[in-house]
Order: sequence, then C-alpha cells, then structure tokens
Amino acid sequence: MAVGLALAGGQAAAHKLPAPSIEGLWLTDDHSGAVRIAACGSKLCGYIAQVLDKRPGVPGTDINNPDPDLRKRQLVGLLTLWGFSRQGDEWAGGRAYDPKSGKSYRSTLELEPDGSLKVTGCVFVICQSRRWTRKR
Repeated sequence: MAVGLALAGGQAAAHKLPAPSIEGLWLTDDHSGAVRIAACGSKLCGYIAQVLDKRPGVPGTDINNPDPDLRKRQLVGLLTLWGFSRQGDEWAGGRAYDPKSGKSYRSTLELEPDGSLKVTGCVFVICQSRRWTRKR
C-alpha cells in the first residue's frame, strides 16, 4: 500500500500543470475599460483595447497626462502596463499608467484563485490593489 501511495504522489508531482497565463483581455475594476495583456519582447505589457464608459464628457484622449504634448493621444491603443516579468506566482518589475490621474506606479500583477487579476500599484511603501476580471 505504501508503494502505491509513493508512486501516486510521484505521478502527481510529475504532472504538475504550468501556472495559468494572464495574457488576454481584462475588464478594469470599474468596468470603464478593457485592457489587452500580451507579450512585448520578453516581458508582458497591456494596452487599452476598449473604452467602455460611454457617459457624456468621458474623454477619448489622454487629457490628464502631465506632458501637454501627450494629451491628444487616443486612449484606445495606449500602453498602460509595461515591463512585467514572471517571478513565481506573480508578474513584477513593471509599471502601470492610470490615464484617469495621469500618474504611473510601480506595479505587480497576480492571478487570484477565483480567476481575477490583482493589479497592485505602489508609491513609496503605500500600495493599492484593484481586481480586474477576464472579458468574455
């Protein structure tokens, strides 16, 4: 019996599944946009794929950018996540740009057990996380 358990345990370890990918289309926490995460070179990046907030007055350009020369850039196609590489169960070493505030943050991305994506942005030691969901 102990031999059977040892073999079963060894088979389970040999068939360990690779960690799921975070590549794909994600809805932001407030559902105002969709971001496509994909490889860019050896890292992962994210681009705004859709602006879903259709309320009057919602800008279609990067009006809050601190650089006046960049404020006319269209939001669709805008790079908002860059420089992420896998480190264990998370993707780290990247930055996230928030077009609503015009600020960028040190950031990590982590796939949660429920399938949501935890997006954490930090300034100094203060961090905030948001949960994104896969767009179907």
